[in-house]
Amino acid sequence: MADEGSGSGNGSGTGGGGTEGQAAGGAGDNTVALELERLILDAPRRYTPYQAARAADVSMDLATRFWRAMGFPDIGQSRALTDNDVIALRRLAGLIESGLLSESMAIQVARSTGQTTARLAGWQMDTFLENLTQAVEPGLTRAEVAYPLTELLLPELEQFLVYVWRRQLAAVTGRVVHAAEDTEITSGRLAVGFADLVGFTRLSRRLEEEELGELVETFENTCSDLIVGQGGRVIKTLGDEILYATEDPVVAAEIALALVETLAKEDTMPALRVGMAFGTVTSRMGDVFGTTVNLASRLTSIAPRDAVLVDGELAAALEQTGAVPPYVPEDPAGHQAAVGFPFHLQPMWRRPVRGLGLVEPWLLTRSRDAE
Repeated sequence: MADEGSGSGNGSGTGGGGTEGQAAGGAGDNTVALELERLILDAPRRYTPYQAARAADVSMDLATRFWRAMGFPDIGQSRALTDNDVIALRRLAGLIESGLLSESMAIQVARSTGQTTARLAGWQMDTFLENLTQAVEPGLTRAEVAYPLTELLLPELEQFLVYVWRRQLAAVTGRVVHAAEDTEITSGRLAVGFADLVGFTRLSRRLEEEELGELVETFENTCSDLIVGQGGRVIKTLGDEILYATEDPVVAAEIALALVETLAKEDTMPALRVGMAFGTVTSRMGDVFGTTVNLASRLTSIAPRDAVLVDGELAAALEQTGAVPPYVPEDPAGHQAAVGFPFHLQPMWRRPVRGLGLVEPWLLTRSRDAE
């Protein structure tokens, strides 16, 4: 059974994933892995899950739920946990006992932290221990290079992680404080956008793994920089797709068009399509949910290549802000009064969308005089 008692995402993760019975390679590899584990955790293995829960003075049930919430596998009764795991478990349990967090909230904290740091740790392992140890010195194995490299990087990465986390926390706190009502914290009106690479699955069959990895990295980096640079928030990336959100419809429109325009300049990049919708969104654990998100996803799937489709709510919001000319039914192409506006909207054909009924998308472009 897993002891969530390894409340520290780092600490317990390695302890739980590296039990004594694991033998991924030879004895030498296991020795290096244990040495790296002790370096990273800064503490030796001492406790079984039951002993860690008892030392932290929490129930085995709560310890197990914390451990699993953080994404670590059950480790039976292996002696794989450290003093840091006990301390972290005690802290999480203390937040519940003090009334600062409910038990369900503490589990959410463990789960969100575990999911986020698992991805971060995986990326760092791929980047540093994969790329930086490729040019291994003659006579040295990658395992032998890994220890001194980790020893040098660990304190720097730890400090940088804390710095970025505090910065992000300050930004999120500012948005919460300025929310007009408590309901706006978890359920507010947002412009949500999906950007998706066209034909990615077919392309992935033709490219070598390294080429595919470079393409995805370029896509994610380019999109992320554009989104946050304009004031949007990256919600998540899914390889060939990125989900973002912003409170400002005009910013959302600028981001969408900038994504299409920028990636179109990349010769190796497939065409991009973007779908956006505006409306009430439920935010939870850093993700967004609801009909608005689903609609944005559906609009993306029907968008033409290198084009942006938006829903009626976002079209109306853009018109209200003065970013597009008023819609004239007699002039559906929008040629009248199109001068002096940054964007242009043209109604597309209505079509049924699975689960959402009849939808009328609008094609978003830049006004000719704004190009």
